Amino acid sequence: MDERLRIIIAKPGLDGHDRGAKVVARALRDAGHEVIYTGLRRTPEEIVRTVIDEDADFLGLSSLSGAHNFLIPKIVELLKHSDCNDVIVFAGGIIPEHDRNNLYSKGVRAIFGPGTSSTQMSEFIDSAAKRRLESLPVGCGEDSDWHWD
Repeated sequence: MDERLRIIIAKPGLDGHDRGAKVVARALRDAGHEVIYTGLRRTPEEIVRTVIDEDADFLGLSSLSGAHNFLIPKIVELLKHSDCNDVIVFAGGIIPEHDRNNLYSKGVRAIFGPGTSSTQMSEFIDSAAKRRLESLPVGCGEDSDWHWD
């Protein structure tokens, strides 16, 4: 896509490892998007406030601490309660396969694990942005079961 999108990359909770999040932020920036990295140890409320303040199109959440089943749904719920239903949420890090369907059901549209290429992430961003342009539901609070495989 030729559209420059606003993407927030965030590290929720007490996870102190952010190398992957920084690599993702750089790759998406290199792909032509405006990327804001929130830094380490952000609360769900801080992350949602950043999404609102920056008028973000996408929110990428990096989780390596094992708290993904609590923190990610909490953030999605806060987005919905803040009328940010159109924000497209994706996640990355160490998220086991058996936890993914639950996160998809909460509104997460993609989950990227170790070894994911920047090309795959860009293809997801392009696909989700195209769905939005076609008025297909893709945001975290929109009625859709679509997610990136």
